[in-house]
Formats: sequence, C-alpha cells, structure tokens
Amino acid sequence: MFIGFVFTNYNNSKVTVDAIRSIFNNDDAIKKFKIVILDNNSDITNIELLNTIKDEFSDVHLIFNKINIGYFKGLNKGIDYLRNNYKEINHIVIGNNDLIFSKNFIKAVREKHSLFHNYPIISPNIITLDGVHQNPHVVEKISRFRQMIYDLYYSNFYLAIIIEKIAELTHSFTDRKDEQQFKIAQEIYQGYGACYILGPLFFESFKELWSPSFIMHEEYFLAEQLYSKGYKIYYEPSIIVRHHCHSATKELLRKKRWELSRDAHRLCKKYIKDKNLELI
Repeated sequence: MFIGFVFTNYNNSKVTVDAIRSIFNNDDAIKKFKIVILDNNSDITNIELLNTIKDEFSDVHLIFNKINIGYFKGLNKGIDYLRNNYKEINHIVIGNNDLIFSKNFIKAVREKHSLFHNYPIISPNIITLDGVHQNPHVVEKISRFRQMIYDLYYSNFYLAIIIEKIAELTHSFTDRKDEQQFKIAQEIYQGYGACYILGPLFFESFKELWSPSFIMHEEYFLAEQLYSKGYKIYYEPSIIVRHHCHSATKELLRKKRWELSRDAHRLCKKYIKDKNLELI
C-alpha cells in the first residue's frame, strides 16, 4: 500500500508544517508515502515558511496557485499530480492542513486494507485538540425538519445569529447524536470534511472529487457523489487523527463565512431539486 497525502494551505503554513512532521513521525517502518501541499495564494510570509519544509523533507511537493480555487478544487489538483507522477499510489489521504496524525495512523490504515475492497472512502476518527469527536458526522440522511431549520438559517444573516443563540441554549436535546457513536465502525452517510482516505474503488469510478462549491458543505457533495454509483462511506474508529478545527477559516469574517456556507447550501438545494431527491 503506497499512500499519498494531499492538503490545501491558505495563510496558515505553521499548522501545515506541523501536519507534515506528524506524518514523518509515524511508526510506519516502510515509509512509502508522498505528500502534496496545494497553496491557495497565501501571502509571502506563509509561502516562505512553506518553502522551508522542502529543505527538511524531500518527499513533499509544493504547488502554488496564483488564485484561491477553494478546498476540494485544490485537493483535486494535488490528487491529479500524485496520480500522474506516482502510478503506484492507490490510497490518498486528503483533508485540511490543520491535522495532527497519530503515530500509528499509517499502520492503522494498512491494517484495515480489506475495507477498501468494498468502500471507496474511509472516514477516520477525527478528534479535536480538546477531545471532541467529529465523526461519524452524519449516520443517516438529514431529517426534513432539520432541513427546514437550515433553510431558515441561510435565509438571513441576522436570523442565523438568532438560531445559533437558540441552538446554544437547547443543544442538550436538539443536537444530533451521531458523533456519540464514535466507537462504532459502520457505514455512514457523511464523514466530517476535514479528512478522508480515498482507496482504489474511488479512482475506478471517479477522476476527482465533486466540487461545485468554493468551500463548505463538501461532505454532502462527496456523499452524493458516492451514492450516484451505489457506494457509501465507511467510518473506522481505529484510524485516528487530531484536528485543530477551523484554523483555515478563522480569519474569515463571521458574515463572510455565513455567506460562503449559504452559497454552498443553495447549491445543495439546487442539486436536490434537479435530481428530484428527497431528504429523509
């Protein structure tokens, strides 16, 4: 199993360097992997920091975009580079750059190689630095009622703030309980978008990730991409990665983040309408 890693970077090169070092600190004795970092037009300070990693590790390739093309589109560019230059790579870990990989991450992936015979994508056990489990993100499809709340949330920025406040006050009984199943290996509808592992079945069916949005809601689009070929995502709790969480978007103004998420939500709704799909 020759493993590739692809991450996007935008003005937070320090966490990217930490992620790369955590990969090279793995206990894997084979050390058969390549890493691609796709920079989405960071400032000069972050580019200079990113360039220092080449002096430290030779198995890292940097791609510098002149414009910010977004999350999944950036990952696709890195995936394309690996697939064209390293034909032996048949498993690719993709995700945010703000990840810290456990020392046995690669070993855990190798031990679960049989899962890739039936599943194009494995979703790992993603844990924030303060111990919150982010997977399994969505076990079943979103309910109609919750979808109605999302529609209200994305209808107006100030209404969204009110809904957030209500959610904070009622979270004990209104939060979805999916993540509480973090100990259970199982098929799921959506994995958390910070990290996925693509296997051979994915590349047999698809050339790249479906990426209609700039950022936000990638989990939904990827789930529907797999469903179009009759596949599901599999959540595997033994494959562990730590997540800084939102370090890539924290510099965005609150309203700008909401607008990007709203635009992605509208794309989801358009897809559902065009395909005559029902959310259940």
